This record gives sequence, C-alpha cells and structure tokens, in this order.
Amino acid sequence: MSRIGKKPVAIPDGVTASIDGQTVNAKGPKGELSFVVNDQVLVAMEEGNVTVSPKDDSKTARSFWGMSRTMIENIFIGVKDGYERRLEINGVGYRAAMQGQNLQLSLGFSHEVVYNPPEGVSLACPKPTEIVITGHDKQVVGQVAAKIRSYRPPEPYKGKGVKYAEETIFRKEGKKK
Repeated sequence: MSRIGKKPVAIPDGVTASIDGQTVNAKGPKGELSFVVNDQVLVAMEEGNVTVSPKDDSKTARSFWGMSRTMIENIFIGVKDGYERRLEINGVGYRAAMQGQNLQLSLGFSHEVVYNPPEGVSLACPKPTEIVITGHDKQVVGQVAAKIRSYRPPEPYKGKGVKYAEETIFRKEGKKK
C-alpha cells in the first residue's frame, strides 16, 4: 500500500481542476498545466479533492500510484504558487548578469556563457553571485537549474563553481609535502 497514494489531493483555492479521461488539467493564477496519468492508475474527483487509486494489485500499478498523486499535487502547487530555485556562484571573477531575457555567466572560461531560458521560466540576478529561477513547472525549473549548474559544477578543493543555495560542498584537503 502506498502511504502517499492513499491521501487525496486537495484542490487549492483559486485553482480550477478538471479530469478528462486520464488527463488532469489545472488552471490557476500562475498558468495552466496538465498531467497524463498512466493507464495503470484510476483518477477521480470528489468533493474538491482528487483521488488516485491503482487499477489492480500489480507491481507496476502500485509503482505509478504514489508517483501520479505527487505529480498531480505538483501541478496544483505550480499553478497556484509556482516554484523557485536559487543558485550561488563562488569563485574570484565568477559572476552572473541579465542580458535582456538571457543570463550571461562569467565562469573563468575564455568566453562568456549565455543561457537562453525556455518559455515559462524567468531568471533574475539580485546579486552578481546569485541566480533565482522561477516558474510554474517544477520539472522545468529543476532542469534549468541543473543546466546552469552543469556549466561549472562546484569543485571540492576551493569550492569554486555554481552550486544550489542549499547544497553543501564537502571540501578536500590539498596535497601535502
């Protein structure tokens, strides 16, 4: 039994949800998202809640059960509040700046790295060493953060690079004579 899957997903205030076959649609102040639930899972709307249950007792149906419930909850949160991911830049001369909609990064390369964000994601640089990524789709926000971090991941000796704000870098000791 999935402990997560058993809980019904409450539809937040300001969000309208509809179920069309296996597709769950959500519309709110931040935008509109939809999720297609796997055929192994049944979805129903009752009393302002969305309930998810497996079609049968097979391993695949139970596997998709909890994941489907979490994905539905994520789209409800996304269209109501949105998601945010923060990145920090550490290193001498490493900095970020906005160039219109694009993000311009100086990361110690011989050239500037220019990143063009996908639709539905907005980038901001409150400080030259901080990047804030916001959007309504959790997967896309996380993918953008991972892509920007991949240009210069943090290294363990000096801690230089782009890291998530909540990430801790385990430092290594350098060579000894």
